[in-house]
Order: sequence, then structure tokens, then C-alpha cells
Amino acid sequence: MADITYLILSSFAIIMPAYIANSIPVLSRGKHPVDLGRNFTDGKRILGDGKTFEGTALGLFFGTLVGTGYTLLTGSPSAYIFYSFMLALGALVGDMLGAFIKRRMNIPRGASAPVLDQLDFVVGALLFLAPFYPISWAQVLIVILVTPPIHLFTNYLAYRLKLKPNPW
Repeated sequence: MADITYLILSSFAIIMPAYIANSIPVLSRGKHPVDLGRNFTDGKRILGDGKTFEGTALGLFFGTLVGTGYTLLTGSPSAYIFYSFMLALGALVGDMLGAFIKRRMNIPRGASAPVLDQLDFVVGALLFLAPFYPISWAQVLIVILVTPPIHLFTNYLAYRLKLKPNPW
């Protein structure tokens, strides 16, 4: 039982910077889109107005800050700060890749794309972490299984707090 508890808690400790980096940008109300308002070769916006420099910077800062706090509170190796930075960066890049895919599929900004919306940032975060930290397959599985309900709940909460225009 202790092994399972450790596995679950360590999975959350690993992925938390990505969760924070993915959720914080909505608070920035950014005005400067990362794609600079440009279209891709297909004539559609590259990412859309929802991916901003302000949100990206805020997500990267707070995702890394969570890792710094974890390191200070637990006495974890200082390398965890770097891992947190990579997780936050990977989450933001993964989310942007999800937005890019949604634009190609004619899914408008804010519209739901089940599975893609819940896992794009996690996959990005884990891919950015993988070269530097040996996350186990069990931890990956736990993160992938728990993220969709957590993501749906936090989005619903953000909607109720009027931070998001829709509950997904």
C-alpha cells in the first residue's frame, strides 16, 4: 500500500509544475498573441488569440516557481527547479501544439476537443522532461489517467469564477 501511495504522490509532485503552467495563463488576459496574428499556409490562424506572450510568461514563471517551492520545502535536489522549468515549458508548448491542431481541424478558439484539450499539455511536459529525468511508465500512466478529470474540474471551476467563457 505504501508503494502505491508513494507512486501516486510522486506522480503529482512531478506533474504539478505542468498543471500550474497550463492553468495560470488564463489569469493574464494577455493581448499579444504568440503567433503575432499570422496565418499558416492553409490560411487559418497559426494558434489564435488565446495563446499570448503574457500568458506564456506567466505560466512559465509560476510553473517553475512551484518547482522552486517544492525544492525548498522538501529538500529535493536543486535540479528539480530545472525539471520544473522543462515541465512548464513543455506544457505550454504542448498546449500550443494542441491549439495548432485545433485550428487545422476548424475547431474554433474555446470550443471543446475532448482528449486533445486534456492531454496535449501533459504529453508536451513529459516529452520535455524525458531527456533529463527518468519518469517511470507507472507514473506516466497515473498522470494520463488522473489528468482528464482534474482538467475538467478545474476548467469548470474557472468557468464558475468567470475566468473562462465556457466550462471545458
